[in-house]
Amino acid sequence: MNPFLPVSKKDMKERGWEQLDFVLVSADAYVDHPSFGAAIIARVLESQGFRVGILAQPDWRRQESFLALGKPRLAFMVSGGNIDSMVAHYTVAKRRRSEDEYSPGGKAGYRPDRPTIVYTQQLKGLFPDVPVIIGGLEASLRRFAHYDYWDDAVRPSVLVDAGADLLSYGMGENQTIQIARRLAAGEPVSALTDIRGTCYLSDIAPAIPGAVSCASFEKVAQDKAAYARAFKIQYEEHDAVYGKAIIQKHGERYLVQNPPMPPLTQQELDWVWSLPFARYYHPSYEAKGGIPAIREVEFSIMHNRGCFGACNFCSIATHQGRQVTCRSEKSVLAEAEAMTKNPRFKGYIHDVGGPTANFRNPSCTRQLQHGLCRGRKCLVPSPCKNLEADHSEYLALLRRLRALPGVKRVFIRSGIRFDYLLEDKDESFFRELVEHHTSGQLKVAPEHCAAAVLDRMGKPHIETFNRFAKRFYQLTEQVGKEQYLIPYLMSSHPGSTLQDAVQLAVYLKKNRIRPEQVQDFYPTPGTVSTCMFYTGVDPLSGKPVFVPREPEEKAMQRALLQYYRPEMRSQVIRALRLAGRSDLIGTGPDCLVPPEPASHNSGRQKARTSRSGQKRPGRAVSDRKERPKTPNGKRKTGGRKPK
Repeated sequence: MNPFLPVSKKDMKERGWEQLDFVLVSADAYVDHPSFGAAIIARVLESQGFRVGILAQPDWRRQESFLALGKPRLAFMVSGGNIDSMVAHYTVAKRRRSEDEYSPGGKAGYRPDRPTIVYTQQLKGLFPDVPVIIGGLEASLRRFAHYDYWDDAVRPSVLVDAGADLLSYGMGENQTIQIARRLAAGEPVSALTDIRGTCYLSDIAPAIPGAVSCASFEKVAQDKAAYARAFKIQYEEHDAVYGKAIIQKHGERYLVQNPPMPPLTQQELDWVWSLPFARYYHPSYEAKGGIPAIREVEFSIMHNRGCFGACNFCSIATHQGRQVTCRSEKSVLAEAEAMTKNPRFKGYIHDVGGPTANFRNPSCTRQLQHGLCRGRKCLVPSPCKNLEADHSEYLALLRRLRALPGVKRVFIRSGIRFDYLLEDKDESFFRELVEHHTSGQLKVAPEHCAAAVLDRMGKPHIETFNRFAKRFYQLTEQVGKEQYLIPYLMSSHPGSTLQDAVQLAVYLKKNRIRPEQVQDFYPTPGTVSTCMFYTGVDPLSGKPVFVPREPEEKAMQRALLQYYRPEMRSQVIRALRLAGRSDLIGTGPDCLVPPEPASHNSGRQKARTSRSGQKRPGRAVSDRKERPKTPNGKRKTGGRKPK
């Protein structure tokens, strides 16, 4: 039997099926691998005895595309894909991308903008009596009224926009099982109002004990202070232990979010990874060049979920949650052993990671009973005194993977949290990371060097990174290797002034770091930083935040991070003059750029004053195109060894 789930009536006929129980509609191509959320949900449903088919990237311009698998007996389930469709389609400068790693041949154009809405509306028109449940990252992060960067406006909950019957947020396995069983037992979808990890709409104000209300869609769409307060409620109640139901009015209806579903236990996570995934893209894509996203994950192992690092610009805390859970050593080793039998495997495990590779357990045992601390973070502004920093279990796992027959090298590519690593009194993991698990370059994320900006990001101050970098290069020298740190850096994050960007450029030159790529801050739904960007307020502290908005200023901040490039010289010079740092223009050892030729200086336009009170140039300079994140959520950059 074909190892893939049915994608056509022909596939259904081969299995002897006349009708499916569930049709899973995805904006990504069909890749049957546990790094793809739609594949997990489909296999979970199959494991419960349901007949499931995959309708991947239907042509939204043709109604007949949605008829390919017929009418399901129980429901359609719609996912916008592994990443938000608008991020997949547009750069931070709102330019259309030509590539899509989750589509055949890596080409864009196989999905619409906002597919969760578009697909649901098509299905509701064709099958008005069939329930539609929406889930996946796009639905999860847009479940409340939210600021949409591409519209530059607040949009209602995607549940309202799409007209779906139910929304599943978070990772989704356990709520999916409950939804499926209850629909199969004959309950109408309108009765499914008590399942954790779901949102529904009510025509009357529901009386839910302990529930909290936040400002309505209409209120937050007009009042930025109300938006920030509503966001804080949503953020702080996202805890499976103490989180409460949240109610937000939309017009004459009420959006109700039930408390989060608890994260999977280790046994449940192991079970999910044991399901019969084909672990590759559907063969129908071969003639079109395959699905490029598989390259990042086919020979990588995801050993954990959740992230207590909770960076403000990252959506993981809002989607997966802050409590870390992990797979057992037995489960991970079984996956690695299966890899060695794959004819495409060359002996290299590309990654053993997850949202943060070196998080193997919760940050402390207290949170298992009481939840994550409300209003506090585990690592910033300084590590909590209750933090349990221990890499021994992760190190033991890596050692066993290295010892497997057929495995040549085991790398860690998905990024580590260096401040957590430094809290571990036992340096064994650090040493073996340098000696065995770094492929010449180790990706780390200092993001910036200015303390005020790092505070807004929810990142440790640069002194911590400096300590880590110093020890990394000492250990690298001890093992006789030439290896480098590759820093992720971000420009124009809320709180970052032009002076802060200059400070970062000076830091980069002093430490001989030359990033090949930098990321301009991208406001995406559901993050603390996006709330700051829209409101000008830090929702967690209530304090005002400077937000760089002018395209010219953002371009200058970005250019400063690559001050060494000749094509950036004029932008850097303008930025330095506006920041009052003309002392950095010249040929001295501390200067960032040489002066422009006299003929060029004479033709320079006069500066104007920007809304932020700083001077800005008269000519806009466009941001350079950045790449979307990989399935593991990481960016690619380049660097050189610091002094």
